[in-house]
Amino acid sequence: MANHPETHVLHRPDGEPPRVLVVDDEPDLADVLSAALRADGWQVRTAGTGAAALAEARSFLPDAVVLDWMLPDLDGLQVLRGLRHELGAVCVLFLTARDAVEDRVAGITAGGDDYVTKPFSLEEVLARLRGLVRRAGMAREPGGARLVVGDLAMDEDAREVTRAGRPIDLSRTEFELLRFLMRNPRRVLSKAQILDRVWSYDFGGQAHVVELYISYLRKKVDAGHTPLIHTVRGVGYVLKPDTP
Repeated sequence: MANHPETHVLHRPDGEPPRVLVVDDEPDLADVLSAALRADGWQVRTAGTGAAALAEARSFLPDAVVLDWMLPDLDGLQVLRGLRHELGAVCVLFLTARDAVEDRVAGITAGGDDYVTKPFSLEEVLARLRGLVRRAGMAREPGGARLVVGDLAMDEDAREVTRAGRPIDLSRTEFELLRFLMRNPRRVLSKAQILDRVWSYDFGGQAHVVELYISYLRKKVDAGHTPLIHTVRGVGYVLKPDTP
């Protein structure tokens, strides 16, 4: 399969290739899918069981999951529930031989984002995955360093931030913290992750610096608006709009 032209290669908001986890207990099929996805510019990991899929998801933090319905230990719906619990925002594409209408309805009702039946076209799987992550705001084609979450917008090149069209003046550290949150919308980020990515080193337990800068951001970003920055008690923080 030929690579897509460079102008159409997807990137996550943080500039990295999008991440996909392929979950299928047929090694040959998983290998073929993985090769096609890598050629399309994705970072890929695979798992052959439901338990392995959940373990990989925790460490890999995929943007999308290609999920076989029939696995040796758990069924696709059980894995899907685990993925939603672990990751929250992740695009799930069911890939299965079960093509009855009731199975499709069950998969989508349970929270799956799309459904492709075997035998399938590799191009169809790639096209559907690309569409899912684009619509979810998890990946984009190059062109314009602009991040948008709800009515909050950031121009990374100009280093300008607006909320509902009103400019917000941020310090360098506040800008970097907000950028990290906006590059990972709807994803809960721990204080350790924030320290590592924003301050680039371990504060040795001084996680209160994160709490301090989150409070600064809330005063500037959320004041007078529906809050976008939320605390997940005992875990960390998440930036998400008030609409689903």
